[in-house]
Amino acid sequence: MDSDDLEPRRPDTGPRNLETMSIEALNAYVDELRGEIERVETVIREKEAARDSAASVFKI
Repeated sequence: MDSDDLEPRRPDTGPRNLETMSIEALNAYVDELRGEIERVETVIREKEAARDSAASVFKI
């Protein structure tokens, strides 16, 4: 047994070959990406709020 077999597999996060995907799959992919964008924007807002809060504590 190879030690690499014991490591968790990472999901393929590289670009997808859009040419081989059906219209339905492309629409599902767009929905998935929109959801991910919303998730990232939420985290950005949370981090900005935390940064602004910390900055207000340390202002002279």
